Amino acid sequence: MLAWVFLVELVVAAAVPLDAGRGGGTRPPQLITPARSQVSAATKSLVVGDRTVRLLGLGGPAGDRLLSRVASGIGAAINAVEAFWGLDWSRDISVVAAHTDEEFRAAAGGGPAAQWADIAAVTVADRVDPVHRVVIGERIVFAPGAANMTEGALRIVLTHELFHYAARADTAADAPRWLTEGVADFVGRPRTPVPLDALPVPLALPSDADLDAPGSQRSLAYDRAWWFARFVADTFGTAKLHDLYLAVCGAGHTDVPSAAHDVLATDSPGLLARWHEWLTRAG
Repeated sequence: MLAWVFLVELVVAAAVPLDAGRGGGTRPPQLITPARSQVSAATKSLVVGDRTVRLLGLGGPAGDRLLSRVASGIGAAINAVEAFWGLDWSRDISVVAAHTDEEFRAAAGGGPAAQWADIAAVTVADRVDPVHRVVIGERIVFAPGAANMTEGALRIVLTHELFHYAARADTAADAPRWLTEGVADFVGRPRTPVPLDALPVPLALPSDADLDAPGSQRSLAYDRAWWFARFVADTFGTAKLHDLYLAVCGAGHTDVPSAAHDVLATDSPGLLARWHEWLTRAG
């Protein structure tokens, strides 16, 4: 019998900041219990390689235009995810464009309106069997405001969310959010120098608590998670970042110090020292 669990999904939501066209960014993930998808709209499908992408519009010309842009960019997003994560993930990809904020909240899993005020997209699923790597009802849901994103911002958000879509079957519900977000940003965001005004960065790993802090502290926490993922890839190789993700975020996962020893052949002090050195060079 399948060990089905009703998912308290790690929902990863990418923000639509007012200055998204000048760099883009991501909104901290939320832990919610998503509702089962109740989409009743026309579906358009396209085939990208051996994957079928289903585009579901809930109404309105803006949503249709957004899905057309998604259709144009999904191939590059798939290539980016496959280049990092490999080919062994769902051949079916569902993308939903909500027509109203209320539809977006319902499709994304509910919750208060303020929770979704500046959210561009979320990746949710109805059920996950992590033991058998089966995901039911997974979809990327775009908010109406996503239609106003620049091409660059949409590319980042789409690739970021598609990584979570691909990795969902291999990601534990209690995986450290900071690392899932950092790796998703590694896949989705273009490399930029570490801002000088962000240095010196505290000589400690990011934490989920940092992601919940308000304002600029939270923004820095997300950037630190992204920088950590970049550091691991630059220093140990992209394949090692992939292995670290599975060790720390996968089913039956271990903690970062143990994974650093097993995957990266270093201890916590050595890892932090090398990260600090990388940060000073990447600025």
